[in-house]
Amino acid sequence: MRASKGVITAPDVFEAIFEAHYEEIWRYIGRRLDLDVAEDLAAETFLIAFRQRDRFDSAVGGVRPWLYGIATNLIGRHRRAEVRRYRAMARTGPPPDDEGHDQRIVDWLTAKVTVDRLAGALARLSQGERDVVLLVAYAGLRYDEVAAALGIAPGTVASRLSRARTKLRKGLG
Repeated sequence: MRASKGVITAPDVFEAIFEAHYEEIWRYIGRRLDLDVAEDLAAETFLIAFRQRDRFDSAVGGVRPWLYGIATNLIGRHRRAEVRRYRAMARTGPPPDDEGHDQRIVDWLTAKVTVDRLAGALARLSQGERDVVLLVAYAGLRYDEVAAALGIAPGTVASRLSRARTKLRKGLG
């Protein structure tokens, strides 16, 4: 199944990894970027992971943080669009959905202030702070998993998260 060093070698093992984690990675990317982009980037995440499967070493971290790291790097390529999206949401509120008009108005009225303030606050975070916050909030990763995903020290995760929380509290009042 795996080589002695924790390297993924067999394609069937990778297939099991894909089946176990694709939807979770897709949801994470979808929360960070448009859903239209999420499917493509999730697929690209697994393509990169498959091509680099011989580089995976379980001694460095688990499969899940490794995949989140790849996804986060791909999201980084779309960073400017992400920031523009948060700024636009801060100005206009959440995008409309497929619910009825009355329900959209109710949802909009109840969520607009929070969404506006949260989107604006997220847009004002640095790239590193935003990555840490969203990996913890959206993906539910622990500090050590975030560190493995981003290739940074766990202490850096803690300090970035602390700074981000302070900025978010200030931005959200």
